[in-house]
Parts: sequence; C-alpha cells; structure tokens
Amino acid sequence: MGQKINPLGFRLGTTQNHHSFWFAQPKNYSEGLQEDKKIRNCIKNYIQKNRKKGSNRKMDSDSNSEVITHNRKIDSGSSSEVITHIEIQKEIDMIHVIIHIGFPNFLKKKGAIEELKKNLQKEVNSVNHKLNIAIEKVKEPYRQPNILAEYIAFQLKNRVSFRKAIKKAIELTKKADIKGVKVKIAGRLAGKEIARAECVKKGRLPLQTIRAKIDYCCYPIRTIYGVLGLKIWIFVDEE
Repeated sequence: MGQKINPLGFRLGTTQNHHSFWFAQPKNYSEGLQEDKKIRNCIKNYIQKNRKKGSNRKMDSDSNSEVITHNRKIDSGSSSEVITHIEIQKEIDMIHVIIHIGFPNFLKKKGAIEELKKNLQKEVNSVNHKLNIAIEKVKEPYRQPNILAEYIAFQLKNRVSFRKAIKKAIELTKKADIKGVKVKIAGRLAGKEIARAECVKKGRLPLQTIRAKIDYCCYPIRTIYGVLGLKIWIFVDEE
C-alpha cells in the first residue's frame, strides 16, 4: 500500500519555498510559530468577514433590481478575495507581511489596509515591532488550487451539481499554462445518505517526481448535508 504524503512538504527546498522567514532561539521558537498562526488567521478572518458583508449587500441590490440572470448570480464573488498564501518576514524591529491574493478588490479600497493593520497589532500585541503589509496579486489566478477550491465551494453552496462544478473548474485551468490537474471530493455528495468519493483527473500528475512542481490544497466545504472534503492537485511544470 502506498504511503501518502503532503506534496508541498515533500518538495520543500526544491520546487516549494518556505512561507515564513525569521530566526529565533530554541526557547522562543514556539512563540514565533504561534505569532505566525495568529497573523494568518487574523488576515483570513478579516477578509472573509468583509467578503460576507459585500456579498449580502450585493444580494440585496440584486433582489431589488430583479434583472440579474442566473449565471451571473452564481459567478458573482465566487473566487474573489481568495488568499493563496501569506509570507511573513521578521526583522529585529519590523514584521513584513506579504499577502498573495487572486483578486484584491476589497483590499485596494481606501482605509482597508490601515484597518487590517490595527486588527493585527491588537492580535499580536506588537509593541516593539512595526507592521508592514503588502498586497501582491497572483499573475495567473486559475493556476492556484485555493482559488479553484473556493470556486467549487461557492458553486456547491448554491446547489449546483458537484460534477458540473468540478468540470467548470477544470475548464478554468485551461486559461493557465498547466500540464495536469486532479480534483477529488468526498462526503455526502448530492445529499445521498451513504458517503462516497469522486475523482476527476486531466493531464499528467507525477506525484513521485520531486523536481515536478505540484501545487496542492485541502479544503473543507460546509453544506446543508454535511462537510465535504475537497483536494486539488495541479501539475504546473517540471524543472
């Protein structure tokens, strides 16, 4: 039986890089690790909370106008403001936070970065450290598994068939230059009482080749039938 391993950790140091850059003594290492987790959770919760507010306003305006089409209602906000990863670089008196995001619509608004910085300072209690937050847009959004996972989750929450949602997500990867993609979803699919797993694969996916750059994400989807597990592998290139 094959032993399963996280594709990102398996390639760390070859095709994958670390997302935190800092040095600490062994006795202070756990504190720095918890601080990184607090920073990442605070940023994700802030963006998710403001995205829900924006989607509620959009739904109210759409219900008042009553002219919107069905497809537009499904696609609106499906993959916006999705964080691919957060880099943290720590210096003696400065913490640099670089947010890699697919579509930075909300964070470009006036005052959004300042509000986020205040929330981070309260969460981390950075008295001796200054915070610097930078936003970096991902060049090819549909090359990132997190954005595809968010897209599939949005479709499933809108009662779209899981096969149709996965097929549409794989079609979106055609816009990016990739060599293969695999999507696996498990749970009570389509509301059936017995849980099962479905897998769709297109192209090559050499998981045992270390020099192959493979992006991966594991994403839980909360639906009215229960929690579904979603895994996405994307074979980008081979070095």
